[in-house]
Amino acid sequence: GVVTILMAVLGTVITRFLPFVLFPESKQPPRIVDYLGKVLPYAMTGLLVVYSLKNVRPLSGSHGVPEALAIVVIVALHVWRRNMLLSIAGGTAVYMLLIQTAFA
Repeated sequence: GVVTILMAVLGTVITRFLPFVLFPESKQPPRIVDYLGKVLPYAMTGLLVVYSLKNVRPLSGSHGVPEALAIVVIVALHVWRRNMLLSIAGGTAVYMLLIQTAFA
């Protein structure tokens, strides 16, 4: 119990502070770190889309309608507010509402 908690705390502390130790503000980070900082958000978004839609069967069940409507809401919210957290939260809320009510 206690060892597990201490290991979790240690892992959290290391991952929070190690980047600041390795890449202080006074030092330019390596080019690969800058590159990854630019491309990883898009790669992760693509990964989330693929993972979210991997079990959608257009020819059975709800035919992917809740997923499609949630995607439309995500895109609309993001175009409107340019806030990724709001877009994801809004799309998730719409999807959950649809599968719990209209497509249950």
